[in-house]
Parts: sequence; structure tokens; C-alpha cells
Amino acid sequence: MPSYQGIAVSVVSLLTLACSSALAQGIEVSGDPPAAKGWKMETVASNLPQPWGMAWLADGRLLVTGKKGTLHLVNGNKVENIPVEGLPNLFTEGQGGLLDIAVHPSDKGPNPRVYMTMASGTQDANRTVLVQGVFDGKRVHGIKTLFTASPSKSGGQHFGSRIVFLKDGTLLMSIGDGGNPPARVGDMLARDQAQNVGSHNGAILRLTAEGQAAPGNPLAAQKGALPELWSIGHRNIQGMVVDAQGRVWASEHGPRGGDEINLIEGGKNYGWPLQSYGLDYKTREPVGKRVVPGMVQPVVAWSPSPGASGLAWYTGQAFPAWRNSLFSGSLATEDIRRVVFDAQGKVVKQERLEIGKRVRDVRQGPDGHLYAITDEPKGSLLRIVPQ
Repeated sequence: MPSYQGIAVSVVSLLTLACSSALAQGIEVSGDPPAAKGWKMETVASNLPQPWGMAWLADGRLLVTGKKGTLHLVNGNKVENIPVEGLPNLFTEGQGGLLDIAVHPSDKGPNPRVYMTMASGTQDANRTVLVQGVFDGKRVHGIKTLFTASPSKSGGQHFGSRIVFLKDGTLLMSIGDGGNPPARVGDMLARDQAQNVGSHNGAILRLTAEGQAAPGNPLAAQKGALPELWSIGHRNIQGMVVDAQGRVWASEHGPRGGDEINLIEGGKNYGWPLQSYGLDYKTREPVGKRVVPGMVQPVVAWSPSPGASGLAWYTGQAFPAWRNSLFSGSLATEDIRRVVFDAQGKVVKQERLEIGKRVRDVRQGPDGHLYAITDEPKGSLLRIVPQ
């Protein structure tokens, strides 16, 4: 097992203190919240093949990735297939495939840089990869591999992977831990990679726009640590968003129970698998402890697991009462969950928007509405509007 000592700890913000006020006992686990009112959903576009991630262009059109390696442009209610030239070897077994997408925030004109995460490799040796290409309005070309996670793993589980840009121009990229027991990486269970600072697996990375380790990463000074590490102790992050204040939130799959929402800060250890609110799939025994000193408590822990997916921080005008709320998609419970905070950052309310289909991603659009994509062979783009 790796040494867990010496994990760097950054200065704790007031919000984190508020969210972690019950450290000694852990937090109260949430069940299914009550239904939200005053909204309805509209289908914007259909027949999106197994959509996974979405990103808006500066002109208001939307790019949507398809898990099997396709890319689609949504303009109004019209869907156009976009050729993607030069993807490296795409691994599409299990949870693998073409995953998240982001457009470089400074590219407002034609030919923006497009960033995508993907699973690459074979059944016996695969990993999460970050690629970049240029969208010329008709196709994405000039694709180059910017970053490859290490070590490689086997099987089709737990790739992550979301990407978000920070205000300083760097980007965060989440990497899954590699899989459930009995999956192994080297001489340890795959899930123990999340506590190994010599591994990218089970971590959030902070990279430059060129895919290099960003300067100032807080774990880089630790002996044996990889320079790209931003935070560790993650199982399988499926949603990540930067709010209006620049704070980073992530949604994460637990095992049987224990899906989490976390407030992410550089240098922190989020506990997996030493600290969790979930049970082992096979033994039904708790995985780790609910509270481990020095490890960050989640803001929300759900049981049973909703299958947390994409995240959005709402700032739009369509729903004034929803402003400054966090919205988390759910795969298993087929809903979107609204998490409400008070001025001190304490969760004071939750409610759910019942969608009736597996929700893969949730984002706020440039028009101030919430949008969601559904996880289906022929998925849909949905818009949430007032009733």
C-alpha cells in the first residue's frame, strides 16, 4: 500500500468550514428529495447517439459528444454530424468512449480550440486521454493528444472524466480510480490508486491549455507526487462545474450508496477509499470509514445512489428562485437534483426535477435556461423552462 502521510493541505476556506462543521460525526446522508414545482421540459433535439458531454460555441450553437466517437452540432432543433479527424485509438467498452468536451473560453471567433476527453487503449491496457482539435465550422481536425493518464488499467470501468477551465486559463480534468474490486493496477486494488500520489487515477489534475502540469499545483512538492495532481481521493467524478465565484464543485459516484457532491480545493484529499458513505458491491460492508482525520467531508452524500452525473451552477433569469443553486443530473433515478445553500454555504434544501430518463449531463445555456442530455442510444437534448 502507498504511504498516505504528508498529503499537502491548503488553507481552508470559510465555505469549506461551513460544509464540514460536522467533521466528528460526518454528514447526514440524504435520500430522494421531494419534487420541485413550477417547471416543465421541452425536447430541443432528438436522435443524438449515446450523448455524453456538451459545450456551447460563442455563437450559441452546441457541440455534443457521442460515446462511440461521434460529434454533433445542434443549431436550434437541427442536428448535424461533425467529422472528427485523427482521434487516437478509442476504447468504447463498458464506460469507455468519447466523453467530455469543452471549448477554450478565449476562442470567441471562428476556428475555436475544442478539448475532449476519451478512453483509449485495449481491454487489457487503457487510460483516460485529453485531446485537442480545431473546429472550422464543418469538422474537427488537427487533433493532438495533450495528456495521457498513467498508469494504464484494464477493463471498462471508471474513466471519469470531466473538464472545466479556471479563470487563470488552466483546466481541471478528472480521472476515475480504475475500477471496482477485484480489478487491480500493479500490486494494489485499482481503487487504492486514489490514495497514491504517484498515480493520476482517482484524482483531479490541473493542466495548462497545452496539457502540461500547471505551475503551482499544491501536491507537486510532495515526495513521489506527479506534478499534475490537484486533488486526490476520488472514485469516479461524473460532473464538474465552476460557479460564479470561481469555486469548483464535483459530483462523484460512490459504490452501493454514497454518491457525493464535493467542494474541490487544490491540495485536498477527498478520502476514497479510506473515507466513504458507500458499501462494497459484493460484501455489502462499508468501504472505509465515514470520517477520517485530514480528509475532506462531502457537502452532500446520497443513499441510495442516484448515479450522479453532470453539474450546473445556475445564474440565469428564467428561474430567479433557483439562482445560485447547484443542479446535479442522475442516471439511476432519472432526475435532476437541485441543491440549495444558505449564505454560510450550508445545504438547506434539496428537490428533484423528475425527467423520466437517464440524465448524462446538465449545463446552463447561454440563454439562461438549464439543458440536459439523456443517456440513450438515441438521446435527447432537453430544455427546462418555467411552467
